[in-house]
Amino acid sequence: MSLAGEERRKRILEMLGIKGKVNVNELSQQFEVTTETIRRDLDDLEKSNKLKKVYGGAVKLKTEIEPAYNEREIIHAEEKRAIGVLAAGLIEDNDVLVIDEGSTAMQIIHHLKDKHNLTILVCSIPTLTLLLDYQKNGEYDGRTIFIGGEVDPKHLRVSGPISEKMMEDFYVNKSFVSVDGVSLENGLTGYDYERALFTRKLMQCSQTTIVVADSSKIGKRTVARIADLSDVDYVVSNSEPPSGWTEKLQDRGVTWLA
Repeated sequence: MSLAGEERRKRILEMLGIKGKVNVNELSQQFEVTTETIRRDLDDLEKSNKLKKVYGGAVKLKTEIEPAYNEREIIHAEEKRAIGVLAAGLIEDNDVLVIDEGSTAMQIIHHLKDKHNLTILVCSIPTLTLLLDYQKNGEYDGRTIFIGGEVDPKHLRVSGPISEKMMEDFYVNKSFVSVDGVSLENGLTGYDYERALFTRKLMQCSQTTIVVADSSKIGKRTVARIADLSDVDYVVSNSEPPSGWTEKLQDRGVTWLA
C-alpha cells in the first residue's frame, strides 16, 4: 500500500491519534516504503509541531494548558521572586508603567517602596489588590489605574476588546509583560490567543518593553504568537540565556538581565 507523501503523513497522524505512538519499522512495512522515507516523514511532521520523535518512532504531542492562577503562584516561586527584584531595578521615579498579569510580574510590586510618584496600570485582580494594600500601608507612592474588560475567573485577569480599547488611550514608559514561551525562532508566545493579543497591545503602547520570564519559559513555544523578540528591549530571567543566544539577542537589540 504505497501512498504519496502527503497522504502517508496524514495517515501517520491518524494512527498516532488512535495509538499515541508509532514505530518506524511497522510504518515502513505498512506503507511499503523504506525506513528512511518514514524517518523523513516524521522529521517533516515534527518540524510542523505535529508529533515528537522518539527512538524508533514518534509519540503524540501532549496538549499543554495554562495552569490556573493559584497553581502558577506556587510554581518556580523562588525564581519569580528573584526576577521581581531585578525587574523593579529598571523602574525610576515618575515612571508610568503597565504591569501585566501573572505571578512573575506581580513580584515587582513587592519592591516599589523606594520609588516615588509612579503611575501603574494593572490588569490582574491579585496584582491590583496587592498594590492597594501597599498603598494603604504607605509603602507605595503613586497612582493606580485598573484596566477594564471581561474578567477571567480562572486566571483573575481582564483582557479582550474592552481592555485593548482602553489601552489605546494610554502611553507608558515601560511595560512589564508576562509570556509563556520565549524563543529565538518563534519570539514571544502564550497559551491563550485573546490574552496574546492584549499583551501585544500593552507592548505597542509602551516606549520600553520588559519581558519577565523564569527559566522554564526560555526556549519554549506555545500556541499563540505575541510578538517577535526584536520587539523587546529587555528580558529579565533567573538564568543566563541559552548557549548560542547572546549574539543573536544583541542583533535583535535585546538586553538580557539575570
